[in-house]
Amino acid sequence: AAAEVPIAAIPAERTSSRTAMLKNLTEDRRVEPPFKFDDPFFTAQGLPRASVELDRPRTLWFNTGTVCNITCDNCFIESSPRNDRLAFISADEVENFLFQIRERRWPVVEIGITGGEPFMNPQIVEILQRCVRHGFEALVLTNAMRPMMRPRVQGGLLGLRDEFPGRTRFRVSLDHYREERHDKIRGKGAFRKTLEGMDWLRDGGFAMAAAGRMIWNESEAAARKGYGRLFASRGYPIDARDPGALVLFPEISESEAVPEISEGCWEILGKRPEEMMCASSRMVVKRKGASAPAVLACTLIPYDKQFELGPTLKSAEGPVMLNHPSCAQFCVLGGASCSRR
Repeated sequence: AAAEVPIAAIPAERTSSRTAMLKNLTEDRRVEPPFKFDDPFFTAQGLPRASVELDRPRTLWFNTGTVCNITCDNCFIESSPRNDRLAFISADEVENFLFQIRERRWPVVEIGITGGEPFMNPQIVEILQRCVRHGFEALVLTNAMRPMMRPRVQGGLLGLRDEFPGRTRFRVSLDHYREERHDKIRGKGAFRKTLEGMDWLRDGGFAMAAAGRMIWNESEAAARKGYGRLFASRGYPIDARDPGALVLFPEISESEAVPEISEGCWEILGKRPEEMMCASSRMVVKRKGASAPAVLACTLIPYDKQFELGPTLKSAEGPVMLNHPSCAQFCVLGGASCSRR
């Protein structure tokens, strides 16, 4: 089967071009009923599957652990107080990859910190300190609720602000600008607690952004106006008109029929592989029970082993086959990216 033929194992004389390589793989396939996303190299229709090369990596993400202080109805990676499938990553493990960035000469300027809720990780402040001391900017994705508001954490963040002003940015998850809609996803009282956290970030002079969800059957223009009114009323330095300051994520539905992305889709859709998130970023995770972290292709697909690229940045420099529904829903068709760059 094509899935069993590693690209590196195909003789060079058979691969004068990518098209020739894919043709040879097609001829090697068994005659079996095709299913969507079964074959990493071909769609169910037998078309060459689209892939994305790593092109000037600019963001390295660290998932600090999937444990979160709340459970959201539509969490992209099912974070909750009980989900520890991704364990807490340590500051030493993070720093090892910061050294690898230099060794591999990746042009990374931004370290993305995500979870779970990053402030559940007991070493989060030290992780941030090491990132900025290595000369990187840090982008922290947070719900800005009680884990961030603990005195020990606040003291560490204020010290980080004073020592490295402007180097740490917080993107706060705010699913809607109306309290009842945000709380419908995150639980009663969540909106108020998140605004308290954003008030603290505002008063502390921290750089802030926000992330919302496009689940409410309203236009993007209407959503941005609504968020803009909220930000202005509370004095948040967030320009709701700027897609980098207010990110509005498309939804991912497991029940929706998702098209596969073939190589021919790039021209049809007017998009380029280098615009995709996996062209410019990778994510490091520590799986529960694992002895060491692993590098993944994407922030949104943490559990599918076919998107695990190895234990080092060097092993993660190869192309990514777009062989998952989220590749189509979130990135190619949704046009979304977790990075602000």
